[in-house]
Amino acid sequence: MRRLSFIAALLFAACSGGQSDGQTRAAGAPVEQGDANTDYQPAFAGQTRAPEQPSNVVITSEVIASGLDHPWAIAFLPDGRLLVTERAGRLRVVTRDGAMSAPVAGVPEVDARGQGGLLDVVVSPTFASDRLIYWSYAEPRGGGANSTSVARGRLSEDAGRLENVQRIFQQNPAWASRGHFGSRLVFDREGNLFVTLGDRQQNESRELAQDLSVHIGKVVRINLDGAALADNPFVGQASARAEIWSYGHRNVQGADLHPETGELWTIEHGPRGGDELNLTRAGRNYGWPVVSYGIEYRGGAINAGITSQEGMEQPNYYWDPVIAPGDMDFYRGELFPWRGDLLIAGLTTQSIVRLALDGERVAGEERFALNLGRVRDIAESEDGALWIVTDEADGRLLRLTPQR
Repeated sequence: MRRLSFIAALLFAACSGGQSDGQTRAAGAPVEQGDANTDYQPAFAGQTRAPEQPSNVVITSEVIASGLDHPWAIAFLPDGRLLVTERAGRLRVVTRDGAMSAPVAGVPEVDARGQGGLLDVVVSPTFASDRLIYWSYAEPRGGGANSTSVARGRLSEDAGRLENVQRIFQQNPAWASRGHFGSRLVFDREGNLFVTLGDRQQNESRELAQDLSVHIGKVVRINLDGAALADNPFVGQASARAEIWSYGHRNVQGADLHPETGELWTIEHGPRGGDELNLTRAGRNYGWPVVSYGIEYRGGAINAGITSQEGMEQPNYYWDPVIAPGDMDFYRGELFPWRGDLLIAGLTTQSIVRLALDGERVAGEERFALNLGRVRDIAESEDGALWIVTDEADGRLLRLTPQR
């Protein structure tokens, strides 16, 4: 296995262009990120373009494996090996030194078109006793339609196949679309499962993000058999799906629990501008597509440019222009000096974005321009190292550590 080690990012000032041109940036100035698409004003100070907060870390990257076909997610097995999904429908087991298995048998058929395919994967909190893993995927539903679905199965002792595979959740209605599947899976502290679901990237379907009778544009919370939890916010409400946790989402592809509070935070793709970070609470409406800090891809305001409305949550933070966020994780380790900070995988920016929080507000931002490819997923191993996959035809699995 070919392995390389090289400096993937410089000090933040150089990465962001802050002082690489010899000019001094004003203290407290935001990260250099280009012109905004809109002249919308934030709802509160610090909601966007927070002051840059350099940590003076230099990141070193090591290629562990390559030749992956649009990898989407990483999950660590208890023995230290990694599960890696490829959108084409393959699940791989990769060792820490880069040995990659043949595709694990038993993965159900996926609709691997556009943004669809085999997507997230997580290991059961009780894996030691049941060897269960859970995954999300674009499920073909006939006639060109598909949906985000979640399945589980037992990973065989030799890790070569999935046994007793069972689909436990299916987004309804199905839609003929190649985009906005959402698909991030997060276990809560009680061992239940949050599933993020996109708006399916169509003008008609996105309006359904406000409709509680469907799963489109929602975050749902289910038990490990796929049933709604009795304390979900819309249980018992007529014409509402009992699985729904929150609504008004566009395309959430990153989510994690706050390490201290246990609350769910999510990050979602905006249109042209308006990527959002949200503290995602039960029963709350996050506004899409009624309110947005972005504009249409083709230009023009969304819903007359409304950015706030009573009864709809404001994002804790937003970006314009976008960073195109993949996954995000709170950093829990000690290897990097970032404990408690949010780390976000950047797709179009080919970066890692770090946010320092002060309670529920963003106090500072830092960007590491890795220039290694579209960073789709980011995960932390037990030693505090960061692992990423790059979303490309010859995708790579890399390990990131601070330069000493």
